[in-house]
Amino acid sequence: MTDEVKKDMRLSAEITLDFPFEVDGKNYKSLTMRRPKTKDSLKAAKFKGHDADKGILLLADLCNVSPDVIAELDEIDAMKLGAQLDAFRGGQSS
Repeated sequence: MTDEVKKDMRLSAEITLDFPFEVDGKNYKSLTMRRPKTKDSLKAAKFKGHDADKGILLLADLCNVSPDVIAELDEIDAMKLGAQLDAFRGGQSS
């Protein structure tokens, strides 16, 4: 058995959250992530801060939500978003 991530060629993917939550009066049961573009990775890389903060910024941009929403994710759901990002990248993490 391999842990290889399969390429995901879709333009976007809806990720159902195992642990829904609320931020600023809005309920989040799922997030829709679009495919990353080079400019998204460059924006996150230029951000001055911890690598975790850069990851939050990137996921927030890709899911079209504020970084506060990503910060409220349960770790299990954050890992699901990370796995989807890896799938969009064809298994290549940046």
